[in-house]
Amino acid sequence: MYVVYVLRSLVNKRLYIGQTNNIDRRLLEHNEGHSHYTRLTKPFELVYREEFSTRSDAVNRELELKSGKGREWLKVILAVG
Repeated sequence: MYVVYVLRSLVNKRLYIGQTNNIDRRLLEHNEGHSHYTRLTKPFELVYREEFSTRSDAVNRELELKSGKGREWLKVILAVG
């Protein structure tokens, strides 16, 4: 199982979108500062997730959510300013 996830920084409220096959490990890595792109804005909370049976499907959905329309959709469902 693969998961596309959205994290919200508790520092600046910005969203981070990623995909993984182990959401618990990945969230821990983000919150411990092991990720280059998120280490300065930790800690994070998991605010959204979708599960997929293949990595290919997860990567495609991650790319959709990182697009302009995907980010707008996330703002609506997460009620982000």
